[in-house]
Amino acid sequence: MPSGLVALLDDVAGITKLAAASLDDVGAAAGKAGTKAVGVVVDDTAVTPRYVVGLAPERELPIIAKIALGSLRNKLLILLPAALILSAFAPWAITPLLMLGGAFLCFEGAEKVLEAFGAAGHEEVEETPMEAAHLEASKVSGAIRTDLILSAEIMAIALADVADSPLLTQGVVLVIVGVGITIAVYGVVGLIVKMDDIGLHLARRRAASAQLIGRWLVRGMPVLMQVLSVVGTAAMIWVGGGILVHGLEVLGVHEPAGTIHHAQEAVAHASGPLGGFLGWLVTATASGIFGLIVGGLIAFALHQIHKLRH
Repeated sequence: MPSGLVALLDDVAGITKLAAASLDDVGAAAGKAGTKAVGVVVDDTAVTPRYVVGLAPERELPIIAKIALGSLRNKLLILLPAALILSAFAPWAITPLLMLGGAFLCFEGAEKVLEAFGAAGHEEVEETPMEAAHLEASKVSGAIRTDLILSAEIMAIALADVADSPLLTQGVVLVIVGVGITIAVYGVVGLIVKMDDIGLHLARRRAASAQLIGRWLVRGMPVLMQVLSVVGTAAMIWVGGGILVHGLEVLGVHEPAGTIHHAQEAVAHASGPLGGFLGWLVTATASGIFGLIVGGLIAFALHQIHKLRH
């Protein structure tokens, strides 16, 4: 009997170690996949605060919460099953779909760059007055629709990074990435939209240090939004271009990936201790330039089609 109990305990210990190792693998894969989606995450964080502009301050956090819940539904109830079905029955389609998403990111980024230089961008829809409840519902539904596109890209990037793992591991990683990124994005968004309120509250305090911090927060809010917009646009173009470069290489088209790799290695070898960072910077810059060119061509083509139709 004792020997049987010892054997059982050994088996339990072995299973526990195996489970712990599996969790470590899943955690590492989720972290790596989430890191690769950083460009889309930054853009998501930059885009979302605009959906509470013009609404009552006391409704800002409830609206962000509604959008976050909709984002979770998008990721877990729509995109997760679709991703697992795709991985199980049509894994060959992952790279082309990922490239379509990358091209969309490049297009969106190029549109924002063109708009910054005064070119015509997305058509502006004339807003008509509506009651507060209807306006809130309209903004929430619009934000959730936009989130579906960004979430699809995040999940596709994560799926491509664990495509060779067992289906169960893929599912767990996608759940971790989806939930983790949603909490991170909308937690930061909540802080951003309430930053001016926090600043006003501190500015009314008696302590001089609190007043200084409060005024800094209020004045810094527009600057932060502008920086987020620029960083989000740059991240979209860089990530989209990188996806296209890698996708072309996977499909057998070795340029521009080959040239970028050679440039990255040359800079890395010539830069000593800074080689890793400067090599990455070369890759990111080259991917961004390629993404901007592709996005600009797509934007130009769509604008010409729009002119012909009208």
